[in-house]
Amino acid sequence: MAEVHDLVYHGGGGFIYSEVYNMPIQTRKFHIRKINDHIEKQNEEYEKTRKGSQITNSKQLARPNIPQADFTTSVKAPKK
Repeated sequence: MAEVHDLVYHGGGGFIYSEVYNMPIQTRKFHIRKINDHIEKQNEEYEKTRKGSQITNSKQLARPNIPQADFTTSVKAPKK
């Protein structure tokens, strides 16, 4: 019964419960294996992308050489 649930839930809307319940076991296992392979490939691509972004984020970004304003000194408002 767990296979039926997993295939309906992770099947991306391609299967309904009654179809999967009445499906031959070999066909059901085939589809589950294909879904597992697809999810593993997605995870590998995600990890590659994440590792690539960590390398670029670790480098310092080039920033313009603009002096920072000093707001700590007190400035009086002009009198009218």
